[in-house]
Amino acid sequence: MNFRLVLLLCVGISTTSQSAEQVFRAGAARSNITPLLGQKIVGGFRPYPSTHVHDELWAKCIVLDDGKTKLAFVVCDNLGIKSQVYEAAAKLVQKHTGIPRSHLMMSATHTHSAGSLIGDGEDRFKLDPNFDDEYQPFVAGRIADAVRRAVNNLQPAHIGFGSAQEPEHVFNRRWHLKPGAMPTNPFGNKNDTVKMNPGRANPNLVKPAGPIDPEVAILSVQSTNGRPIGVLANYSLHYIGGTKRGAMSADYFGYFARRLRDLLKVDRQDTAFVAMLSNGTSGDINNIDFTKRVPRLSAYEKMKIVGHDVAEGVFAAMNGIRYLDHAKLDARFRDITVKPRRPDAELTARTKKLLAGIKDPNKRSIQEIYAARIQALTRLPDEMPLPLQAFRIGDIGVAAIPNEVLVEIGLELKSKSAFKRAFIHSNAGGYFGYLPTARQFHLGGYETWIGTCWFEAETAGDVVDSILSMWQEMAL
Repeated sequence: MNFRLVLLLCVGISTTSQSAEQVFRAGAARSNITPLLGQKIVGGFRPYPSTHVHDELWAKCIVLDDGKTKLAFVVCDNLGIKSQVYEAAAKLVQKHTGIPRSHLMMSATHTHSAGSLIGDGEDRFKLDPNFDDEYQPFVAGRIADAVRRAVNNLQPAHIGFGSAQEPEHVFNRRWHLKPGAMPTNPFGNKNDTVKMNPGRANPNLVKPAGPIDPEVAILSVQSTNGRPIGVLANYSLHYIGGTKRGAMSADYFGYFARRLRDLLKVDRQDTAFVAMLSNGTSGDINNIDFTKRVPRLSAYEKMKIVGHDVAEGVFAAMNGIRYLDHAKLDARFRDITVKPRRPDAELTARTKKLLAGIKDPNKRSIQEIYAARIQALTRLPDEMPLPLQAFRIGDIGVAAIPNEVLVEIGLELKSKSAFKRAFIHSNAGGYFGYLPTARQFHLGGYETWIGTCWFEAETAGDVVDSILSMWQEMAL
């Protein structure tokens, strides 16, 4: 590891007076969600069939119980999961455990090497409750299984929170370029003022269009005799990639979990330890330093480096965590009303022309793909609900947003939270495209394109206000 500043934070998760009936408990479990070979891998513009499994995909769960309230976290190795799948899982969870939807926070890691759970092509824009294929109900059932098993594993526990810093692996991928260097976008113009992934050592680079968030937030639970039960970490980094074509992999999230298990020496425990890493606000963050060229690594090597570094940072920070015997739990769930974007007259005409010229749906150009996405967006209602969640865990605030959230939103939420510490799960509770700030929205670029970004510019502000409001309610 080149550089690591580890913050050994003894963050106080507030305790409350306990009765015999209010013993704090925690349980963890995981369920395998690896699909059959042949399930399409989604992550690029053109999904392709899986032909191999490099490492298994999991739905991982930690359940917390303060004696009055249960909260459950589920993190799935997948790019993004439609809300229909999450809702089906939530119904099963409530039926079998009594944990309501509002107390169940489910998210996807955003690995780009997993079977699709948003359907094929423009299926991601469908809001009907029907499943697109057999894999979706399978995963819904496996999510519910993970929660049920974690509830079965509940035991008296201690809880603590820590933080590590991993700045060497995060870079803002949106760049300002020199005048005249901006390429034509899929809509036939050069109106963007920033470029996603502009290329390594590009002589036209000026500066990144946004910041980074190097924090790795850590929530750890252990038995009353100090045996690790589970760790939930959160890091604002997209996926790494670098798999062999056709191979499914959990990406660096999987390497993180395996490395942390090794460091904690938990393989011989009777009740399995679960390590899970959720994706923070990484919509504009990746692992590429565009200011320089580097040697090409072999398949899986970079995701291993990153996963191991993050795990080692978490392990070091865990040595400084002060565990407490109780933490108050609370939850909020709120739908806000959002407005899907609509193309103007010029873009509508261009879209119709492109769609009319498609000869082979399996060989569409990027321009044609975006035309199809725009057409799908226009079929959405003028207003629709966007599900948001907030948890309280002692003095810690956690939020869930069903988008690929740009990092400035996460930084704002952390800085304005009513709690001492906070972290945010992206791709949580559904999949509704990218969520840029109003400032980033008007800069343009991939993350803001209509068809990539579903909603109007003011949406991010509404999301932030709603989450802060829910946190404030629970902090009182």
